[in-house]
This record gives sequence, C-alpha cells and structure tokens, in this order.
Amino acid sequence: MLPMKPLIDRPEDLTPTTPWSATKWAWTAEEALVDHRTKARLCSAVLLPFRDGRPDWASFVSEIRWQKAAADHYGVELVPVLNADTGYIFDLDDKMYAEVLRQFRLAFPDMRFIAGVTARGAQDDTSFIAERYRPLLDIVQAHDNCEVMIMTSKWLNSPDPQLRRDGYYRIAEWLIRPGIVHALEPAFVPWATPYEPWLLHQLAIHPKFVGGKVSTLDEPHFLYWAAMCKDLKLDFAPHSGDDYGIATAIKTGLPLLIGAASSAAPQICAAKDMWLNDGAPGKKFPTGTGRFDTRVYKLFEAFQSLEDQVFRLDAKGSAAAYKHSTAHLLHQLGIIASPEPHPACKDVRGADEAARMTEAMVRTRRLSERLKIPR
Repeated sequence: MLPMKPLIDRPEDLTPTTPWSATKWAWTAEEALVDHRTKARLCSAVLLPFRDGRPDWASFVSEIRWQKAAADHYGVELVPVLNADTGYIFDLDDKMYAEVLRQFRLAFPDMRFIAGVTARGAQDDTSFIAERYRPLLDIVQAHDNCEVMIMTSKWLNSPDPQLRRDGYYRIAEWLIRPGIVHALEPAFVPWATPYEPWLLHQLAIHPKFVGGKVSTLDEPHFLYWAAMCKDLKLDFAPHSGDDYGIATAIKTGLPLLIGAASSAAPQICAAKDMWLNDGAPGKKFPTGTGRFDTRVYKLFEAFQSLEDQVFRLDAKGSAAAYKHSTAHLLHQLGIIASPEPHPACKDVRGADEAARMTEAMVRTRRLSERLKIPR
C-alpha cells in the first residue's frame, strides 16, 4: 500500500503549478458542503431573441419578465446576465452590445444586471493586451447597479498562471463596478484551461473581484472552488456555470450563473425554495415539518433531464447550439415570438428541433403541474 501524502490546506503552501489533486479541496465531498439555509441568487444568462433577422426587443423584455415573475414568486434574487454567450456576445458589434444594455434599462430601470465583456480586435494578437477589454468595459460601466463578468479569451488564458493573474489584475485597474472572473474547461474551447488553486486564490483575494464563474463539463471544478472558498472563508462567491449539474449549486447554497435559467427559471427558483429548511431566511413555502421539501429531488431530476437535451453535445462534442434549442423552447412556451437564432450564428439545430423540445419538456411540465409551479 502506497503511503498517503499530506494534502495542502493552506494558501501559503500553494505554488502557481500546484494541481487541485494535491489539495484537500479537491477531495471534499458535496455532502460536506450541503447548506439548507442559504437561498443564493440566480444569475440567468439571457437569450437575445431574433425575429426576421433583427433583435426582438419585445420578446427580450418578455423573457426577463417571465423569469422575474418566477423569482419573485419564490423569493429568489434574479440577476439577468446580458451579452454573455447566451446573448451572442461574439456576434455583436459594439453598437448592438450597447443597445442591449439600453433596452434592458428602459424596461428595468432599477434592476441589477451582469454584463459579459471580452477582448475586442484580438484576432491577430500574439500575446495578451489588456486594452482589448476596454471598449466593452467602458460601455458597461457607464451604467449603475451592475457587475462585470470578465469572460476569458485566448491570450488571457495564458498557460503561465502568474501571467494569467497579472492579466486579470491589469483589467481590474479599470474596474469601477464589481468584477466576476470566468473560467472554462477545454471541453468548451480547445485553448481553455481551468484555474489552478493558486490562481483561484490570487483572484479571490483581489478586492475588485466579488466572485467567479466556472463552466465545467468533465471535472467538478465548481466543487473545488466551493470547498476552498468555504474552508478559507474567502469573500468571493463561486458561481456555478455547470448546466449539466444544476442541483449542486442549490444544494451547497451557492449562486448559479447559467444559460439553463433562460429555459427553466420557474423550476430552478422552486427548487431553491424547496431545498431550504423551514425557518431558513427567505423560505416562502414551508412544509410545516421544520424540514426541507424532499420532493425537490424529483424536481432536480426533471429539470436536469430537460437541460441535458437543451445542452446536448453535437458530433464534434460541442454544446454551442444550446442557444437555438433555448429559443425553440421559449417559443413553444409562448415567451418569445420566434425561435430564430442570431443570423450570424453557425451553431444551429436541425429542422426537428421544435419536436425534440416538445418531447424534452414532457416530464418537467408534468412535475411542474403536480408541484403547482407557475408556468
């Protein structure tokens, strides 16, 4: 039997190249992080709907109002996420990017939002240039009551953790609104690498960064983040970007920042309330037993089975066409007027997608009716 190596549990013992597997946080069970008292916010990546090749602003507002109605019903803080991948950020020019924020503010003058920013004009770069983030930063930060999600880009995603940290710190010099960092696994784009524990800690202790989103598919990095941040009591909120494991964030009392909320907001908001014990702050619908509503386990299964179809992988192993699936689903629910994707988007589903989404919604609709979840 091989001798057991001691696991790192102090940030001062981390180096830039320390792997997660060398830390205790990578070996912390989800059960050890369970929280039945915290109803964390839902950050919903908003789909930008299209009709006749143009943004459909009426449907855009309708979509957010539908999500907000569900959140208000269950006492969940909803924060729309604008101009992220679900909002076609990579297909928007700066003028349209700004128009999305303007249209949102016209309809929701007092509502907090998060906006994604990425590097502009970096296609021919050979190294990281922080100034590429300035154009979108300036557009977002002209607004109040918002946060900025710094989406990763090829050269920000340096293989050297120290250079990567320095890149984020350079961007942070321009932040006048709270910042959220964003990590991806290579399953999403081939050059992406998740944060090492040293890098996560370095970003978490920066005063400009209030949290981070980790989008995972192949490894439970969100659990690693949650374990580290809870153990070290870091003033930094891990947001789950795992559309394939939505329940984990709810069970651990941590925020979600996901595209799945665009298509399953009522069910996710209901689950957040059902998971809380009676007497927990913000509990809207107590069971009368002092405990949580165990029917939530079936709700977890139902909306995950739906989102597994929305985010299903294509032959290349990509889930990028989830936006088109989401549009079909929202169209069938009567929330938006058309299932059209952005005209420049190449990631589209087949002609049978409407039928596939109808079938995918059967179980969620059935259970929602049994649990009296508003549509």
